[in-house]
Amino acid sequence: MWQWLVQWPVAPQGMLLYGVAIAAALVYAPYGVVAYGRLTSGFDYHAPRAMFDRLPNYAKRANWAHQNSFEVFMLFGAAALMVYVTGTASFQTTGYVLLFLAARVGFTLFYILDLPFLRSPCWVVSMVTVAGLMSASLGSISGG
Repeated sequence: MWQWLVQWPVAPQGMLLYGVAIAAALVYAPYGVVAYGRLTSGFDYHAPRAMFDRLPNYAKRANWAHQNSFEVFMLFGAAALMVYVTGTASFQTTGYVLLFLAARVGFTLFYILDLPFLRSPCWVVSMVTVAGLMSASLGSISGG
């Protein structure tokens, strides 16, 4: 299933680290939409957090996507580092990393576009990939 990754230009061990760096950047990606919403709704420099209720709905959803990204980043970062530390990086874990990143991009876009029926499956996929990474690392220490 993961054979196409044999041609991937980054070694599995390196992909874990790139994945963490890219996931960290994705945490802040939705905030550009929030900033645009603030600019178009009359940003108040004296009370920047108090203006949340005045934001357009798409900007509110972008803020929520931003907050959710922090939550899932902690799990993904821990899972990727578990694989890195245990030395169990493989083409399968590279697949999990790529799938996680794709799911998070989809999650963010579908959240901002208010498409919950597409957003929710992306969240599930991202959680499954985190579980896959954790399973790969825990399997190595339990002899499995």
